[in-house]
Amino acid sequence: MTAPNRYDVTEWPGGDPHDDIGAVINSIVADIKHRQRSKDEDDGGRPGAVIIIPPGDYRLRTQAVIDVSYLRIEGAGHGFTSSSIRYNVPQSQWSELHELWPGGSRILVDLPPADHGDEASAAAFLVARQGDPRISSVEFSGFCIDGLHFEPDGVSENPENSYRNGRTGIYVEDPNDSFRISQMGMVYLEHAVTIRKADALSIHDNFIAECGSCIELLDWGQASKVTDNLIGAGPYGHSIYAENHGGLLIATNNVFPRGESSIRLSGVTRSLVSANRLHSFYPGVVILTDDSAENLVEGNHLLRDQEPWAPFLEVSNGRGDSYGIIHVEGSHNTIASNHVSICVDSTTLATADEGIVGVRLASGRGNYVSTTHVVARDVARNSGESAFEAQVSALLSSADLGALDVVTVQVDAASTANTVMDSGTEEEVAIDRTANAFRPTPRLGAL
Repeated sequence: MTAPNRYDVTEWPGGDPHDDIGAVINSIVADIKHRQRSKDEDDGGRPGAVIIIPPGDYRLRTQAVIDVSYLRIEGAGHGFTSSSIRYNVPQSQWSELHELWPGGSRILVDLPPADHGDEASAAAFLVARQGDPRISSVEFSGFCIDGLHFEPDGVSENPENSYRNGRTGIYVEDPNDSFRISQMGMVYLEHAVTIRKADALSIHDNFIAECGSCIELLDWGQASKVTDNLIGAGPYGHSIYAENHGGLLIATNNVFPRGESSIRLSGVTRSLVSANRLHSFYPGVVILTDDSAENLVEGNHLLRDQEPWAPFLEVSNGRGDSYGIIHVEGSHNTIASNHVSICVDSTTLATADEGIVGVRLASGRGNYVSTTHVVARDVARNSGESAFEAQVSALLSSADLGALDVVTVQVDAASTANTVMDSGTEEEVAIDRTANAFRPTPRLGAL
């Protein structure tokens, strides 16, 4: 039996996928729409299709436009490798490397930069369809989207460290339902995944790193999840960002440092941030703003230390340590059972006189902070030419480190009616007891 709804890009007669896979995918989508014209045929008629991308390199010179439901595009391996490490190795040493480029089923994005900031125009994959019902069940799985190069920004000594090139991996423009992005690899894109107006979205088990921003959920959305991903953004973008979402689950992600923030929620309500490992070189690891409310942030491990890799030593996100590792501008949120590690060299902190803050309640009311453990260590800052060795060495240093003075929880005057329990001693918590409830952590040796 033939499978008319299964397409292999290397077997499709409409173009050369190695020269322009975007044009080939568009040709396949046109064939799907031509063959599946009936809206109701024997209780069906439009089952969609799967597009197979075998291992290999496929240049994308034409944007792939997806405007049909029930389409799965799948490869045979996410193919991620660190382009940042390669670009910071002298070219004279490239001949000694086992491989130079990402692999697997790899799409090389060769589109011009976005026109006047129009992100959608420079997306490798644009998903767009207006009208009812919403476009549904589009899946991307198991291949690599490679933005190839970053461009000069007038700041970075090496243009390949700018995190800017105007290119996007996947851009979803219109309201959508039950999309899935899984087992993908994305590298050297200014925006990896940008999705607007999502319902029941699943972004699961991907490797998205060395991108300006990794996951951006825009406009509004509900009942979606970002789970089990390996993620690392640049210092000017977001690792995980969501705005105006309800019922969002962000769980068990491993977020690498250098992103402007690890998780940033703007106007997000009744959502869960749980069991993530979040590592950042800057303050503001988890940020709740724009009156984000009734969210549970629990059971996460947050590490703020300092950049050990020579090419990025002078880069920052512009925030002082008094901003807080967890920063809240919202109401009725629960911040519970998180572990916060702060490992910094006190002699290098430009804003050391402002103090180092673990959790900062900056505005809002009725927040609940409980059993959050903040450990602050004074660490001699080291750097190295090897990204891998320098970072691993920094992560493993924990013995015989001096303690740093820290405000474990700071409650600003603009934040009231909060409850802070077992998250710092009397000396470690800055709070107005006339406007908030406070139970200190017992101090060692105190009666």
